[in-house]
Amino acid sequence: MSDSLANVPLPSRAPGGRVTDWLTARDHAVFRAVASRHWPGADHVLPRLSRSANHGLLWFGAAAGIAAFGRSTRARRAAVRGVASLAVASATVNTVGKRSVRRVRPVLDSVPVIRQLKRQPITTSFPSGHSASAAAFAAGVMLESKGWGAAVAPVAAAVALSRVYTGVHFPSDVLVGAAVGVGAAFAVRGLVPTRDQLPSPGRPHTDAPRLPAGRDLVVVVNKASGSAAAKAALVRDALPEAEVREVDPSDLCAELDKAVEQGRALGVCGGDGTVNRAAVAAARAGVPLAVFPGGTLNHFAYDLNIETVQDTCRAVEAGDAVKVDLGRFTPGPNPDGAPGYFLNTFSLGVYPEMVRIREHWSPRIGGWPAGVLAAYEVLRRERPLKAEVRGKKRGMWMLFAGNGLYQRMGPTPGRRFDLADGLLDVRVVHGGRLPGLRLILAALSGPLSRSPFHAAGRMRRVRVAGLEPGTPLAFDGEVVEAPPAFTIDKADEALTVYRPLPTVQTAL
Repeated sequence: MSDSLANVPLPSRAPGGRVTDWLTARDHAVFRAVASRHWPGADHVLPRLSRSANHGLLWFGAAAGIAAFGRSTRARRAAVRGVASLAVASATVNTVGKRSVRRVRPVLDSVPVIRQLKRQPITTSFPSGHSASAAAFAAGVMLESKGWGAAVAPVAAAVALSRVYTGVHFPSDVLVGAAVGVGAAFAVRGLVPTRDQLPSPGRPHTDAPRLPAGRDLVVVVNKASGSAAAKAALVRDALPEAEVREVDPSDLCAELDKAVEQGRALGVCGGDGTVNRAAVAAARAGVPLAVFPGGTLNHFAYDLNIETVQDTCRAVEAGDAVKVDLGRFTPGPNPDGAPGYFLNTFSLGVYPEMVRIREHWSPRIGGWPAGVLAAYEVLRRERPLKAEVRGKKRGMWMLFAGNGLYQRMGPTPGRRFDLADGLLDVRVVHGGRLPGLRLILAALSGPLSRSPFHAAGRMRRVRVAGLEPGTPLAFDGEVVEAPPAFTIDKADEALTVYRPLPTVQTAL
């Protein structure tokens, strides 16, 4: 029988068995055509690529690389989504697919020995688990980040092809496996929406000056930000008439005060702590703020749908903006007792100490390892905090107050849909044994939940008293000593921030 596809007879109008036989014959013919075809260099590359994908090792390595070198929250989300999609696809193939259709592996007579894997799979052939994992990882990454998805897709396609090229799967095994993988990625998206699917955050459009090419915009860039130089260059290219100042952290506050007096709008590039200082300066001066994400996490910017420098530049030139609240605690950290402000979060208890330890170690061992070390150290040796909250004395591991209600993205609270809701998202982890378990349960719970371990609710103000001297508090990643007593509330719609209109609104 010829290997040419043209020699495979067309299906007749006979019973379904004839059609099935024709499909099987065509599947075998395509397998022989791929297995017998010589592609320069492929004999050495594809078998190795196929082996590297065993047990998902290739994709776990790719996820680590994306998270490490992407240097953005979107890249890290893409890596996590890819791995989650892979896990769902692998579980589906191994628990349902392989057991439902027990198909024998292809005969290797037509496959050159140099291509054959040293260790042949012993599981059934249908569907291809490697193809499912490859397609799931690539599709998961693509749904969160098109750029990284485009980089991963050719590798995933090569892994799928390698399964036929090395003779361990028929083409139909690969196609069905890839379909299962893509379906798994969309199933994960159904459970945990991508940011593009979520409702646009913030209040309706408010007036802000249009600044073509960045005219009359003064942008202050914190040199300590890891990507400061690159982000400053992007701002200069996109907004050539803006004045961009790269400053040392010690000069940041002074430069921000100068900038609000010299421009019609203030721009800032740095992490959440830098953005916090700029927001306070802009609110006091009554000028709009343009946030260019340049830190590690960029929570405030991302909750406004600002993920790139280009997003902010587009909003500045169009004059698109929203009003947002400022969280406030009085008295604040300054000697004069003036209020302190937070854009994202405020906390007492173990979290401030975790921030302090993480900041100490992160320059030496990296951010993620430092965070793990900080959590271990704090939970190993810390004791519950004693405080009076709303007139009642209690022990607690942590008190958290968010500027706006944090909604759930899948199993954990992760995003704010409205940054001007006038509310505080207050969560308390009660004192007691097993602090790690208590913190995990609190993290997995949503707003307005209560248990013996934690409580959460919406509030407009919270009074805290009875703190011991030296108790640390954290706000937007900054750690200071807490006053003995203070009140947490909000300055409603105190700040105007440039924010691009959602794509659907722009199109309309």
